[in-house]
Amino acid sequence: MATSTQFPDDFRCPISLEIMSDPVILSSGHTFDRSSIQRWVDSGHRTCPITNLPIADPVSLIPNHALRSLISNYTLVSFPKPLAYPDPQSLIQTLIASSSSSNLDSKINSLDQLSKLSKRDLAIRKKLTESGAVSALLNCVNSDDDSGGLQEKALHLLLILSLDDDNKVGLVAEGVVGRVVSVLRRGAGDSRAVAATVLTSLAVVEVNKATIGAYPDAIQGLISLLWGGSGRERKEAATALYTLCSFPDNRVRAVENQAVPVLIKNANSGLERSVEVLGLLTKCREGRQEMIKFCGLLDVLIKFLKNGSSRAVQYALLTISLLCSYNERMRVLAVREGVFEISVGLLEDDNEKVRRNANSLIQVLQGKRLSL
Repeated sequence: MATSTQFPDDFRCPISLEIMSDPVILSSGHTFDRSSIQRWVDSGHRTCPITNLPIADPVSLIPNHALRSLISNYTLVSFPKPLAYPDPQSLIQTLIASSSSSNLDSKINSLDQLSKLSKRDLAIRKKLTESGAVSALLNCVNSDDDSGGLQEKALHLLLILSLDDDNKVGLVAEGVVGRVVSVLRRGAGDSRAVAATVLTSLAVVEVNKATIGAYPDAIQGLISLLWGGSGRERKEAATALYTLCSFPDNRVRAVENQAVPVLIKNANSGLERSVEVLGLLTKCREGRQEMIKFCGLLDVLIKFLKNGSSRAVQYALLTISLLCSYNERMRVLAVREGVFEISVGLLEDDNEKVRRNANSLIQVLQGKRLSL
């Protein structure tokens, strides 16, 4: 497992300086660990700890889902501690030179060593992106010879490089998306899950959301992974879809690629991230039109209202509100199934967003229409 000293600084809470376990975004745009910023707020502060500028009141803490997933996946990369640090420039040259050869051991060794070094050092990550190594990495990702985990190791190194915001747009420009998308369908080992995580990381930058979403087979590949992937693969695919679908055009693309039925299927199996994506898709007319076709959807959402995490409850409430405001039959059905009473009970929830969404749903069930 990665040690604390190996994590990028962006993974550390600006208040506690510890690796964040539950990163949330303040209205100032800065990310903190929930427990640290909650203590700051509870002590009466109404300014951002970094900028010292006023923040919205009531305070809204938005889960940084993409960053949390990246931190979680980062810890999965495990390397033995080196006795001595190799020269990064020679490793880069070895990787570039070996990219056109069949020396599998040389490629894997270079990838392992560069991953260890780049996790610790921003300068090395910058040197990698400026040296032509990305092209060599993409050749490894595209390799048919994966007996030693070459593809997965190359993807892990791409993931590390993508953690720096300054690299995200450049990596997309170098053709990373096409190679990563191809892995979603034919990757070996854990490569498909890591490929989905790379897309999540790249899509944190707004301009990349549009670029990735418009790329042929990107959203379709993630949806295919939701249909047939392992538990980890489906979770990472749903996380990537959630990040991409914060861009409105991608919601329509997801619906057109049959995201709704597979999201309902995964939600029914307990994958909470699917409920979050459904919440985003209800914000587009095409998503609402598709969802009302599934008579079992309301039962699935009610299950999360009763037993889900605060975040799942929040998105289940949002989804039901928008569907009931859009479709009278759904509103009548929700009232009949006891959603009104459940929502009243949630007005006492500790989570402010849950209380707010419950109040909105109560109003919809009483006949008020939301602005869609």
